[in-house]
Amino acid sequence: MQKTTLISLLVAAVLLSACSDRVKDTHPQQLVSKRQAIFKKFTKTLEPMGLVARERQDYVKSDFMASALALQELSQQPWAYFTADGNYPPTRAKPEVWSQAGEFKQAQNNYLASVEKLVQLSGRADLPTIRASVEAVQKNCKSCHDQFRSDAPGG
Repeated sequence: MQKTTLISLLVAAVLLSACSDRVKDTHPQQLVSKRQAIFKKFTKTLEPMGLVARERQDYVKSDFMASALALQELSQQPWAYFTADGNYPPTRAKPEVWSQAGEFKQAQNNYLASVEKLVQLSGRADLPTIRASVEAVQKNCKSCHDQFRSDAPGG
């Protein structure tokens, strides 16, 4: 009886996982999964700075600087995973990432420059300057997403 119950549970689990609409990253190097994980870290790292910029959280110089430096380190990482063989489901990258490589590189450079400026300004307690710098980073994220990221996986 116990064995039958266990088998039934395993079958149910397999069937439920098969019904999932989430496409798995089956590429041997997991390029899409790796870059998506880094972009999620971008968001988690940028969120507290956004709260400071919107005056929903106090500016604590050491915390803000640590977040800016962490974002700077992360900002260098995902681009290596946008390789020629990195355009496969479950990507949300549009084909333009590859067909407009120059524009994609410029969007990366704009983002990296805004992060660099945020790091330079992060030790200042001048909230309007910090706010503008955080907004520039967020604007560059949104601009790149608008041009190069689809709302739906796979295209």
